[in-house]
Amino acid sequence: MAPSKNRPSGFSRKAQYSLFAAYVLTIAGAVFAGLLLVISVIDPTGFAALRKIGTEVTAPVARVFDSLRRSVNDLGSNTSAYFDAASKNAALTKEVKANRTKIIEARAVKLENKRLRALLQLKETETGHIAIGRLISSSASSSRRLATLSIGANYGIETGQPVRGPEGLIGRIVEVGPTTARVLLITDAGSPVPVMRIADGIAASGEGTANGMVMIRPVNLGINPFKIGDIVVTSGNGGLFRPNIPYAKVVKIIPDGALARPLANPAFTPYAMVLPIYEQEAMETLAIPGDQPMAPGEAAEAPE
Repeated sequence: MAPSKNRPSGFSRKAQYSLFAAYVLTIAGAVFAGLLLVISVIDPTGFAALRKIGTEVTAPVARVFDSLRRSVNDLGSNTSAYFDAASKNAALTKEVKANRTKIIEARAVKLENKRLRALLQLKETETGHIAIGRLISSSASSSRRLATLSIGANYGIETGQPVRGPEGLIGRIVEVGPTTARVLLITDAGSPVPVMRIADGIAASGEGTANGMVMIRPVNLGINPFKIGDIVVTSGNGGLFRPNIPYAKVVKIIPDGALARPLANPAFTPYAMVLPIYEQEAMETLAIPGDQPMAPGEAAEAPE
């Protein structure tokens, strides 16, 4: 006969044994706790010994759980530190970029101040100067070496006047407008300048090569007197440029003279000082190359 499907749960021996075991364990635990309580009252010393034994027995399990707890805490801390570090790194990167911009601006200001200080010192020594302006525009479309100065007839600028920077001679004025003027640079092939070697006063003639350099040729042809490193200044001959304006430094010896690099590079000399003509009478006899008006559309040349 098949067992009934509606028999009570207590009919299962397994369930009965489980329930009985739970009762036994509960009663045993209560008895053991009561026994410990009695021992702690009657014999505190013995109870302390039992407590030590219990501590030693449960210590390995406690260590395992403590290690697990620390690992979980460290994992949380490391995760938090990772995201915090990423945030700080982004902030530091932004700060570095901002500081880099400030450093570049500070360097530019420092360079500008250096140029202004040099120009101020020049202004104190060149007491007879006419005006100070900036070299503001240029173009590579012209075959001439010219630049545009930011001042013109409104500052008393006239054709033929020398133009120099803190480091030396830049060129001379060849065309004047109301508020601007055009400067023929010393590197132009049509810009002769009477010069002399500063060491012993040997007279020579300087002329541009249209490639950023100048050619120095001695007046007395024969033995080439120049050496690499010689400093050349204006001699005052011809009456246009006053004497002793720094001109160029010899960098290469050639059979009939020397190649020299101008001491004043217009590309790195934004400020320029206009000087009066050394001897005004020289303008009556000196024909200035480039003084004629240029063809329409021809722009000022880039400073070398």
